[in-house]
Amino acid sequence: MQTQDLSRWTHSHVFDTGNHAAERGTRLVMLITAAMMLVEIAAGLWFNSMALLADGWHMSSHALAIGLSAFAYAAARRYAIDTRFAFGTWKIEVLAGFASAVFLLGIAALMVFGSVERMITPQVIHYKEAMAVTVIGLVVNLACALILGGAHDHGHGHKHDHHHGAHKHDHDHKHHDLNLRSAYVHVLADAATSVLAILALAGGWLRGWGWLDPVMGIVGAVLVGTWAFGLLRQTGVVLLDREMDHGVVEEIREVLATFNVGEHAAKLADLHVWRVGKEKFSCAISLVTSDETLSAAKIKNALSIHEEIVHLTVEIHRYGDGGEQAPSKLASVSH
Repeated sequence: MQTQDLSRWTHSHVFDTGNHAAERGTRLVMLITAAMMLVEIAAGLWFNSMALLADGWHMSSHALAIGLSAFAYAAARRYAIDTRFAFGTWKIEVLAGFASAVFLLGIAALMVFGSVERMITPQVIHYKEAMAVTVIGLVVNLACALILGGAHDHGHGHKHDHHHGAHKHDHDHKHHDLNLRSAYVHVLADAATSVLAILALAGGWLRGWGWLDPVMGIVGAVLVGTWAFGLLRQTGVVLLDREMDHGVVEEIREVLATFNVGEHAAKLADLHVWRVGKEKFSCAISLVTSDETLSAAKIKNALSIHEEIVHLTVEIHRYGDGGEQAPSKLASVSH
């Protein structure tokens, strides 16, 4: 029996190359955040500032979440060629982003609880000392934001302008690193709560508005919770493969519609599209036709204008001359 060379039919399942700059940036930000967290918690307890203490505890969740982001980058890179991951390891990063959003919701709830408690039982606040620590925290947050901003992949936007038959495709895709976005949201939330803490301390120090401290704690919690829900939605869509409303699906249908004409029209029986990278998709197509000349290679060639489709499987089912369905013929291609 002749041994066949399968190399031309095999392909890599590494659909996302990772973000090495973001991995280094998140590690550095994690260390900085953890150090500042300890300072703010200690200062909040010492100076009796709920806004400062809330900011410190809030920062503790960020230290953990940003550390999780750094771990996710490392894990996705380490297991990138592990064949147990059928469609690559990119979703490890997305899962870390989802977990980070859950942490944000938890800390927002704790901020509300702590602020209400301080409304019921007010404490004496050492405004000058608390203000100094909070300003330092804000500076640290802004520095961390610059670090992560420099690690951002700048969207990797690219524009396609293709013609296929009577159809013109002109679409602009932006690649979003949801793991990096989650770390960035944590840092921005830290900066926002630091600003609110400064306003609260200034109001109490200059105007005697002690009630402003816990109120700002609640305002900060609402802001953090809003950002957390947004991040949950973005990561949840990817983790649950809810991609059939993505623009690329309609573009695939447009290409396949060009085969649904004439005596041997190829009708679309099934279509599944799911994300395997930041803007990389896997696609499974099932067509029914009586055209003996239609092949999976033709479908692949027609869809090749869409570079974001990195893994394609095509099933072609044939009908017999009498209208009855002939035995299914499977033709699959991947690239």
